[in-house]
Amino acid sequence: MTTDRKNFGSKLGVILASAGSAVGLGNIWRFPTEVGKNGGAAFILVYLACVLLIGVPIMMGEFVIGRHTRANTATAYQKLAPGTWWRVQGGIGVLVAFIIMCYYVVVSGWTLYYAYSSLVGALQYSGDDAGHFSSFFDSFVAHPWLPVLFAVIFMAVVHLIIIMGVEKGIERFSKVMMPMLLLIIAVLVVCAFSLPGSSQGLRYLFYPDFSKLTASTILSAVGQAFFSLSLAMGCLCTYASYFRKDTNLVRTAYSVSIIDTIVALMAGVIIFPAVYSVENPNLEEGAGLVFKSLPYIFSHAFHSMPVVGYVFSLCFYLLLFLAALTSAISIHEPVTAYLHEAHRMSRKKAAMWVSVVCMALGVFCSLSFGLLGNVKLFGLTIFDCFDAFPSKILMPLGGIIISLFTGWYLDKKLVHDELTNDGTIRFRLFPFIIFLLRWVIPVAIGLVFVNQFFDLTKIVDLFAGN
Repeated sequence: MTTDRKNFGSKLGVILASAGSAVGLGNIWRFPTEVGKNGGAAFILVYLACVLLIGVPIMMGEFVIGRHTRANTATAYQKLAPGTWWRVQGGIGVLVAFIIMCYYVVVSGWTLYYAYSSLVGALQYSGDDAGHFSSFFDSFVAHPWLPVLFAVIFMAVVHLIIIMGVEKGIERFSKVMMPMLLLIIAVLVVCAFSLPGSSQGLRYLFYPDFSKLTASTILSAVGQAFFSLSLAMGCLCTYASYFRKDTNLVRTAYSVSIIDTIVALMAGVIIFPAVYSVENPNLEEGAGLVFKSLPYIFSHAFHSMPVVGYVFSLCFYLLLFLAALTSAISIHEPVTAYLHEAHRMSRKKAAMWVSVVCMALGVFCSLSFGLLGNVKLFGLTIFDCFDAFPSKILMPLGGIIISLFTGWYLDKKLVHDELTNDGTIRFRLFPFIIFLLRWVIPVAIGLVFVNQFFDLTKIVDLFAGN
């Protein structure tokens, strides 16, 4: 394994690169959808608790493992637990990143296409057919080569940034893209407040209705907090291996979580006023909300101000593209770092292998919306298989292993020394974090994991006599 490892050059670079890893499409379309399905502000409060009690401790655990070993994810666990089954998590992390990259590049290509379509005015529409953009999206994803073309362009951008290295590539571009992303969010929030449905949308988002809290809501909040922060994907562990020894891991974990949560909340502030500006809003559409409904909503919400509507739409899909790009870079890096270090490849060669193979498999994922739509694996399309296997099985399993590994297997002194920079930083919550990693987090993630296969809410209702 090569020992020539680069570091992030500044504390700001560490935070922005790590935040870029966490901030992704899940913040901008999955979070508002989960809020819409689970009762609004009450869900947000539960989500915030899950971020603090589950997300932050696991993130600290990944930071400890990555920086202490200064190795790619797979090698890190081999160093810390040689000859034990714990090292399987290193392989899981690399595998998760590889599988996710294969379909994530397809969805990211959609964001690039919609940003382009907004730029050329293709998303400007004054008609009354609410299904216009649904047909627009369906015809695009079913096209035999157009989605592949935009996915290839997107992958090429990611590849160029990756081969430039840690400091000159990932860090430099994170310092540009993250501030740009936050600036676009600020512009969109200001525009959203001008919409006629803004007060109703903001009330739904921030006024809690605790009567809507159910076991399903809590489980959904745990899952959203887990996936939103890019945990158990090898990304944060790999990035931490580039941290300098004086990096404050605790502060970085909290900073990344705060930025990630603010972006998710601001996405809600942008989307819900727009949704409530039309009659009979549907808050549970998932990807359909972003690619089918929102273009129609944007066109009609700003019908009296078409220029503002054009700018709003363009900024929103540019925001979606930037969020996809920052996350895609962090997903690509763990696999590249593994091939570069463990298999003694040059960084350029390793990155090329990852880009080419992921894109080749991404073609099949893209074609599953059209030519290969009838091809099923375990009853799922190719795209859905690449989505479901890591998110429903490998990531929850990896989260449990990370929490148990950090809480039980690693020497507490090692963990304490990393989180306090050898005692130079005071961290009074350390015993509480260890308690969460040992007892609370494995159970919480375990419930989410089991709920993927068995509807636990029905079991709860059964015992409650409902």
